Amino acid sequence: MIKTAFFITTVLLAATNISQADVLSIIDADNAANSGQSIPSPKNGMSMAQVNQQFGEAEQTSSPVGEPVITVWTYPTFKVYFENSLVLYSVVTPK
Repeated sequence: MIKTAFFITTVLLAATNISQADVLSIIDADNAANSGQSIPSPKNGMSMAQVNQQFGEAEQTSSPVGEPVITVWTYPTFKVYFENSLVLYSVVTPK
């Protein structure tokens, strides 16, 4: 009887831990305007010079990595991923 109670308690505790999860919310910068959220961010194909001119200096930049070269510029509300020197995509970061 004690073994059965222990087993049931263990299963219930394990189920409680499994049912907890983090929620990840991703907002696509290109579709943000369609959802009523206006978040200005670079468009695919823009050059690094164009991004720098339009949005200013990034808060942080990563070192170029891989082949093709990927670089990430971090701004307060979004990150920009470059392939070589062109915008591959931009991602809105949570506040």
